[in-house]
Formats: sequence, C-alpha cells, structure tokens
Amino acid sequence: MDFHERHVLVVFPHPDDETFGKSGLIALYTQAGTPVTLVCGTLGQMGRNMGKPFFANRETLPTIRKQELHHACMALGIHDLRLLGLRDKTLEFEDSEMLADKIEEVLREIRPSVLLTYYPQHGVHPDHDALSAAAVKAVTRLPLDERPVIYASPVTKNARQELGPPSFELDVTSVLNVKLAAMRAHRSQSEAMLQHWEEEIANHPEAQKDLEKAFGKEAYWIYQLV
Repeated sequence: MDFHERHVLVVFPHPDDETFGKSGLIALYTQAGTPVTLVCGTLGQMGRNMGKPFFANRETLPTIRKQELHHACMALGIHDLRLLGLRDKTLEFEDSEMLADKIEEVLREIRPSVLLTYYPQHGVHPDHDALSAAAVKAVTRLPLDERPVIYASPVTKNARQELGPPSFELDVTSVLNVKLAAMRAHRSQSEAMLQHWEEEIANHPEAQKDLEKAFGKEAYWIYQLV
C-alpha cells in the first residue's frame, strides 16, 4: 500500500478517537510525508475516565483532553488540528446539514485524496455515527473528480458479518511505538490500561507479543457512496 497521498483528512468526534485503532495508519501517512489534517468535533467533556488515579474532574476535563489531543497530534506528526467546539454526547441532536457544512469547508480548502472516519451506523457511540455520516454527506457535495476515498472504521463487533471482509488490513507494528506514544498522550483515558500492559510485559516478556497482537493490526473498509 502506498502511503504517499496529496492530503489526508481525519474526522472524529472525540479526542483519542484518532489514536485508538487508527493511529497506525495515520503514522504511516505522516512518516511518508503526507500531510494530515484532523477535525475533532468535541473535547470529550462528558467522558467518564478522569485518570487513574484521578487527576481530572468534570470542570477540568475539557482543558486536559484538549492538551492531550495536542500532544497526541505531535506524536503522530499531525500539524493541522481543527476543533469544531461542539458539545460531547450531543452530535446526534445537531443539524446534520450544519455538521456537513463544517466538514465540507475543510474538504474544499485542503482537497484531500483520502478521508478517514468511523463507518456510519457502525460506530456504537451516537457521536461516532453522527459525525461520520456528516463527513460522508459532505463528500457527496463535491464533484465526482474531487471526492476523496473514504476509509471507514467500524466499531460494532459484528461489522465483518454485516459489512463483509475489510477492504484492507494493515500490520502497523513498524509504527507501534508511535501509536503507543499517542495513546500515552491521552493519559486521562489510557493510563490504567497502559500501566496494565507495562506490568504484564515486565513480569512476562512474552506479553509483548500480545501487545503487538492487540494494537499492531488495523482494518478499514472503503465506504461506497451511493
């Protein structure tokens, strides 16, 4: 797979959506010199994780998650971050045309050849489905020869049964260190999980292979516009 693209647009609703499950592909793009723009819908201010041990609260969480997102972008080589400033856990209630307008504006500005987002109706979280559907709608507004290929990432456990096999699967172990650095940047959301892995590897070195199995593979579906 060639990771040299004109530009890649990444559209996700929450800080850390770009990292968990997708950052291997993003790192492969940026290491190949492809510019990546990230559109993040919210600051994840309604998230339940506050760090372990706790270091955030409901008032401080948005600021903390914004800082974490900037640090994750630095780790991944993303130099263009766009924050939409929307409210976490409300995107399903926003006007879908307004959401598409915001994404279309970025599409027309940067003219990406690839768009990376969740797979609509397979995102589990309503925010995932709402913003990915808006991204697809925004792409359909473009002339056919200006539309990026949409690499969609489902979250539902039965995705392979409902959608068929992925369009492609990637071994991202070559950039696993970058992916883990981005995960560590989202400390409020990842610290407990990563501490578990570090303890497992320290006590059982063979657990490194389990870590690579858990995070070293990524699968994507090319979303077919109708």
